[in-house]
Amino acid sequence: MSVFNVIAAVGGLAFFMFGMNTLSTGLEKASGGLMEKVLAKMSGNIFTSIFFGAVVTAAVQSSTATTVIVIGLVNAGILKLRGAVGIIMGANIGTTMTAQILRLTKLEGSGDGGFFINFIKPTNLSAMLAIAGILLIMFAKRSRKKNIGEILMGVSILFTGMTTMRAAVEPMAQLDIFKKIFEVLQNPLLGILTGAIVTVCTQSSAAAVGILQAISGSGALLFASAFPIIMGTNIGTCVTPLLSSLNSSKNAKRAGLLHFYFNLIGTIIFLIAIYTIQYTVGWSFWNKEFTTGDIANFHTIFNLVVTAIFIPFAGVLEKLACLTVRDKPGEDEEELAEDPLDERFLVTPNVAIAQTREAVVQMGIKAQKNFKAVRTLYDKFDPKTVEKIREREDTIDRLEDRVGQYLIKLNDCGLNEEESREVTAYFHLISEFERIGDYSINILETAETLYDEEMQFSEDAVRELHITFDAISEIIELAITATKTLDTNDMIEVEPLEEVVDRIVEELKSIHIDRAKRGVCKVDIGVYFLDILTNVERISDHCSNIAVYLLASKQQYSTLKKHEYLETLHKNGPKTYEEKIEAYAAKYSIS
Repeated sequence: MSVFNVIAAVGGLAFFMFGMNTLSTGLEKASGGLMEKVLAKMSGNIFTSIFFGAVVTAAVQSSTATTVIVIGLVNAGILKLRGAVGIIMGANIGTTMTAQILRLTKLEGSGDGGFFINFIKPTNLSAMLAIAGILLIMFAKRSRKKNIGEILMGVSILFTGMTTMRAAVEPMAQLDIFKKIFEVLQNPLLGILTGAIVTVCTQSSAAAVGILQAISGSGALLFASAFPIIMGTNIGTCVTPLLSSLNSSKNAKRAGLLHFYFNLIGTIIFLIAIYTIQYTVGWSFWNKEFTTGDIANFHTIFNLVVTAIFIPFAGVLEKLACLTVRDKPGEDEEELAEDPLDERFLVTPNVAIAQTREAVVQMGIKAQKNFKAVRTLYDKFDPKTVEKIREREDTIDRLEDRVGQYLIKLNDCGLNEEESREVTAYFHLISEFERIGDYSINILETAETLYDEEMQFSEDAVRELHITFDAISEIIELAITATKTLDTNDMIEVEPLEEVVDRIVEELKSIHIDRAKRGVCKVDIGVYFLDILTNVERISDHCSNIAVYLLASKQQYSTLKKHEYLETLHKNGPKTYEEKIEAYAAKYSIS
């Protein structure tokens, strides 16, 4: 053995870790934001939670990443603490998938076993995966195919690192000091501590178990020393989520503790059971070599058994976490955060983008509530309503700043083309919804002026305004729906109503001028009427902008130019477009 063996082992570890990261990133991109939806919605039933927790973790190749996302969802108030229990259990099962994949390295050096065995040998398989992966990355035009290429490259690099580590470790196994190290690690406390430290350093229990599998190829690893190390990896994987939850809500802290208690208690149960049997009856395999496949199987069996044990006691785990992080007397138990944005989501851009969309939708909903509240002031002025509207407007302004800052950080997260277009659209949307809020405040200030000066619109003017307000309420709702669904059909619903609003405004201006000429309406109060019409027309314009920006974020509309698009619709719109205009015109007829 020489120093080059050590360098080769460390280099193999570097390849291994990079392969895991590449594989995880590719899988996360390919999921298309499905991960967040699954974790948030599939948490009502404990068995469903466990299943989808396992599936998501197998996809991202890290129980730590899944648990951190769960903590973020709990912190944002999207996921209940009870729902997090099953997902965390499933995450521990899903993380064993990596070890099962890596057991294929056992086939290396197994001789000629026919075409299939030679095909799945890591050196051959990784070469083929690398060729396929690089071809997709270099020549595929669609981002999804490039993501598949990234996944294939990740698996290839993973296998390459594993085989490099195994080859480098084999000569070390002949050294007495190497054997003595593993004899010392038969001490359960030292073994657990070693497994935990390696897991904390690699930020992944799957990676720590993978390193152990590489060492197992040397023949120096016995069950007596491997068992406590594997137990330690389950403890070490809890550190990152616990640290991640420190500056979060109480329920988020409890979610981090759920993960810790699950692994800690499960490890203690297994330690007591294994060592009790060993020191009474004895295990026949205690001092036998622990192979790559044995490690993968034991890791899977451990997590399956512990999960099965805890399923009936999921509520107990939750209560234990709540007892550790207690509510103070008189404190509101409901600690749901209004802000759905959490920087933990930035490690998985799809999740972060989905949460950003939720925040933008919340901006739209608050702007919509303000407009609906403002229109009531023209029936009966209420100072308390005015106060609530202004408070909500302050919230909209803060949300705009918060989402804007979050989008800047998100933009630096290595987004693909599709994600980048969506983020660009949200930069525009937060400004559009904020402006809708501003114009509602302008209409509010007009109502305040009329109230202070004891002026009133005529019955006809109030009726006309309410028809206009109805149309504006609907167009804001359409803009919010389009933002929420990202459905092209919802986006193209906005423009026909926007054109009808323009027609209504022009018609009402003409009617008002005619009333002023006939002396039915005083000139001074007429100015306020025209001012309201100007503001509602601008709200309608901003809703149109929202739809156009969303259309531009879709791949098929990537070269969309707003003025050309609107001009084409207005001059040469399809039959359905004209039909929708006629339907809205009939619905909001002034006469």
